[in-house]
Amino acid sequence: MLRIAEHWYGSDLGRQRQGNEDNYFVRAPLFVVADGMGGAQAGEVASEIAAASFENGLPSGGTVAEGLARIIEDANRQIYDRSRSEADLAGMGTTVTAAHVGDREVTVAHVGDSRAYLVRDGEVVRLTRDHSLVNELIERGKLTEEQAETHPQRSVITRALGPEASVQVDLETFQARDGDVFLVCSDGLTSMIPESRLAPILTRSGSLEEAGHALIDAANDAGGRDNITVVLFRLQEVAGTGAAAVASHSDADTSEYDASDHGRLQSNPPAGDETEANYRRQGTMAMSAVRPRAEPEEHPPRPAPPARAERPRPRRRRRLRLPVGLVVVALFAFIVVAGFWTASRVVYFVGTDPQHGDAVTIYQGLPYELPFGIRLYSRHAGSGVTLPEVPPARRRTFTDHKLRSLDDAENLVNALETGKLQP
Repeated sequence: MLRIAEHWYGSDLGRQRQGNEDNYFVRAPLFVVADGMGGAQAGEVASEIAAASFENGLPSGGTVAEGLARIIEDANRQIYDRSRSEADLAGMGTTVTAAHVGDREVTVAHVGDSRAYLVRDGEVVRLTRDHSLVNELIERGKLTEEQAETHPQRSVITRALGPEASVQVDLETFQARDGDVFLVCSDGLTSMIPESRLAPILTRSGSLEEAGHALIDAANDAGGRDNITVVLFRLQEVAGTGAAAVASHSDADTSEYDASDHGRLQSNPPAGDETEANYRRQGTMAMSAVRPRAEPEEHPPRPAPPARAERPRPRRRRRLRLPVGLVVVALFAFIVVAGFWTASRVVYFVGTDPQHGDAVTIYQGLPYELPFGIRLYSRHAGSGVTLPEVPPARRRTFTDHKLRSLDDAENLVNALETGKLQP
């Protein structure tokens, strides 16, 4: 029997996109990546619908493959209906690649050009077939793999969720074994990194977290033309029955999940810097264990009181009354704090991120920190340029923490990245 011994996931904006259209869903035994298309808003909506469709797990009845197909077909109908009913979402669509871990096998469902890979004995094997124009040309012998990597229509896909009322889902089940590592990713990774480079990165990394960051960094170093989403998980052989394995995971440690216990939900996110807005939209969801309802205790009937016995009068409890003035002050303070916090969410500033080599970064909120480490800001998006790379005459622009609108901040960072920053 196999269990998920380790997993990691993250999504990065890349270096040339203003928004992230990728979404993912991670809750053992399901690992899903969706890459939206149709404009920043529409693409993000489509991929979010696809990822959220897996929240209820596999439907009852049928095989795992049939269940995955039903989920994806339902998501396709939702996306198709919304794209036809809402003008600003017209034409939206998304890819989806989902992997489900069973006792001895991994089932993959796939539509589009996101991919799934198996890493075994130092070799990387692609498990999915791209539904893209260039892949069809490769299969017809009209393009080589090398030519496809630079083909001007390499991003044109021939199958996706949303464009049509129905969709064909590729389904395949692979026998798995101890030590297997699976990679599910968007084409923002594979369009930047040749498959020949995946194996060295994945095999030389000490952990999946290290491997995931290395993959994203490599894609960004190659240009980062698209959003980059990476989901990794490693399988491990365990002995014993399913019941014993479930008992061994009663502490809800997600790094040790019994793949046969399909009812167990992940409750802890992976290790790593979860404050990064680039690694956003965490796919984990938690569910509390349900304690069995205790049976009511049976008590013998109480003897009736003597006929003339007088029952004691219940003592009146004093109600706790707060001074009206205190209530008014507390309410006023709450309104002020709530208004202040809401106002801080609509402003941004540009600064640097010491945890990422002083990379120029967009922050949301106010550039202040309260006692006890309470920050009034959060990381919104990073860039591929560090402060030492900024011309000395313009460095103050990225350290003065001037409050800006989101558009102003994004335009400034985009000008820096593209070399259009005025001296």
